[in-house]
Amino acid sequence: MEMRGEENIEIGEDITPPLLPLSFSLHDSFRSSHCSSCFSPLSSPSHPSHAPLYCSAACSSSHSAIASSSSESLLPPSSPLSSELRTALRLLLSLPSLCPHLRRFNNGLLTNHHKLSSSPEFATQIRQGAIAMAAARKSRNGDCVLDQSDSVLLEEAVLCLVLTNAVEVQDEAGRSLGIAVYDPNFSWINHSCSPNAGYRFSVSPPNDTSFGEDSSSTLRIVPSISEDESGVCSCSDYMEGAKGYGYGPKIIVRSIKRIKKGEEVCVSYTDLLQPKAMRQSDLWFKYQFTCSCRRCAMYPSYVDHALEELISNPSSSSLHFDFDLYRDEANKKLSDYVDKTINEFLSVGDPESCCMKLESVLSLGLQIEQIEHGDGKSHLNVKFHPFHHVALSAYTTLSSVYRIRSSDVLALHSRTDESLFKAFDMSRISAAYSLLLAGASHHLFCLESSLLASAANFWKQAGDSLLSLARNRVWNSLGFLVSDLSTVVKYKCSKCSLLDISAAEFFSQAERANVENISSDFLACVSNMAPMIWRFLINGCHYLETIEDPFDFQWLALLNRDEEHDGFVNESSSFEHRAELYTNERRIHIYKVGIHCLMYGVILAQICYGQNSHFTPILNLGEYFVN
Repeated sequence: MEMRGEENIEIGEDITPPLLPLSFSLHDSFRSSHCSSCFSPLSSPSHPSHAPLYCSAACSSSHSAIASSSSESLLPPSSPLSSELRTALRLLLSLPSLCPHLRRFNNGLLTNHHKLSSSPEFATQIRQGAIAMAAARKSRNGDCVLDQSDSVLLEEAVLCLVLTNAVEVQDEAGRSLGIAVYDPNFSWINHSCSPNAGYRFSVSPPNDTSFGEDSSSTLRIVPSISEDESGVCSCSDYMEGAKGYGYGPKIIVRSIKRIKKGEEVCVSYTDLLQPKAMRQSDLWFKYQFTCSCRRCAMYPSYVDHALEELISNPSSSSLHFDFDLYRDEANKKLSDYVDKTINEFLSVGDPESCCMKLESVLSLGLQIEQIEHGDGKSHLNVKFHPFHHVALSAYTTLSSVYRIRSSDVLALHSRTDESLFKAFDMSRISAAYSLLLAGASHHLFCLESSLLASAANFWKQAGDSLLSLARNRVWNSLGFLVSDLSTVVKYKCSKCSLLDISAAEFFSQAERANVENISSDFLACVSNMAPMIWRFLINGCHYLETIEDPFDFQWLALLNRDEEHDGFVNESSSFEHRAELYTNERRIHIYKVGIHCLMYGVILAQICYGQNSHFTPILNLGEYFVN
């Protein structure tokens, strides 16, 4: 089953109306803080409760009867698949019919029962979950005991359907609130690691269409049966049989590339900033299929090669070290170290230690030993390439952790000049990591346009960080007042048209068609301004001082030359607070780069999510300069 374009579709257009779910459920961690019907935040979060909570009488009246009649309150507490079990029980109420061989329900959704129920990863959980569902349904009917002779194939099939078709419903902060299953208009959209479409959610109270919805949008894709589906319902029967609820979190599919009439529409089921092996492993574990999309078939592409590239510097005793034999071991050792460091921070909460360990492994790498030979053991020093997917994850963590360290300094110490400067240093390094992450993701995005959403997110974060840095109170202590920037709030760039484009203009067909030129002009402009701020931002950070330029990566060719980057540590570096570094001219440059980054990120986000989405807020640059 697949979905294809019914007409030619331009980049950045909604291709479905807001689609309501067939079934859905909040995750346990949000059941006390969000409405169980529409997923909106509750005005007064409650203590943890197994009973569903609602934001309004309308949500309660529309959902509470389903929740009570589904038997979900009789499920055992703390089930490992609690969200999936609730969703499956609710789905059974609205979709009771089943095709004879359990492959598809009459709503046309694939159960994947034959694969998941025999999978070592899922079989036990599915069996136990199905038994819990059957026992709850039987208990509700007055039978307290589930007999061993009772079949649970129906429960197994619908649970498998949920595991196969459910998507994580995210809010504007990127938090996964719960899961939802949608009809074939969405669920028949297949996966690709180079998709031409994405999707967003509309999570809002009833009758609130202020974000994410366009009532005039229509369904612009049509179903297609690409395989022998003998023995199951016809295509039209599937679409007619998809009867869901009149409420719940809505989903809207949107083009992120041009789609020709008749072309298959695909979205991604996994993180696209992972190399092929990880994507394939993730897809097989969750969905039991092997991807053969264009990106996977042309492996190794430049992007996938960069996402798993390592830099090796052999010692003098290992000049003939065959690195390819040890690449997987080195990748695992480095990745495990970073994962362990991040998990330690999340559990222990020591931001200084986290920064030290992550920057140490980024700068110095780790040593890999070869087997002994006539001259003794050989050693290989291995580091992450700056585009390695784990390095990108480390940049994200470091940006966040340095921001936390800045807040901690101001919270724990009196606001003396010393503490203000120390907090500023943390914010400065945080902004530098955000800028590096934006530049690296953009470099990959230019070669794989399906990375659009990641690029949009990282550019917005970089812009926010730089604009916040430009209004830091340290500048006030040096005599540069926040009000000094009021004259450049309406700044227009003379070298690119980015800041001349209004949101309304961008959504015209002409501006969408011109997105490649806008992107090229933007990168040329910020690349020209980067030297004016980059050395200031990275001053004193050993790892970042090895990054020549956050946008132009031609210097990467030097990384394999031992003599050029020996150890990745600048021992003479230290945080310096020389007055000549803190000029109003530099502050204005930080502000201007920040405006460019934020505006460009918002434009990319508008392509991904639409003008009225939570992900693309209306820009008010003046708010960054209000004391």
